Amino acid sequence: MWTRRLMWIVWPAFLVAGALETLVFAMVDPQDLRWFGQPVAMSSLGVYTLAFFAFWVITMVSSALTALLAMSAAEVNH
Repeated sequence: MWTRRLMWIVWPAFLVAGALETLVFAMVDPQDLRWFGQPVAMSSLGVYTLAFFAFWVITMVSSALTALLAMSAAEVNH
């Protein structure tokens, strides 16, 4: 059961992270990014990769909270 629940969390989060990556970087050039006023010292591919994993983690947390709230009291207290 936990494997299935984990896939309910991870797979939709992966798809949403891909969509967010596409939307954000359709409007933002990684070479134009600044961190505390300094240019980001990372290649474009590195920025894309880091952003994808950040989006994926954030959406996994959101999906996990949704899965937790969907559980019955008996499942939570088990």
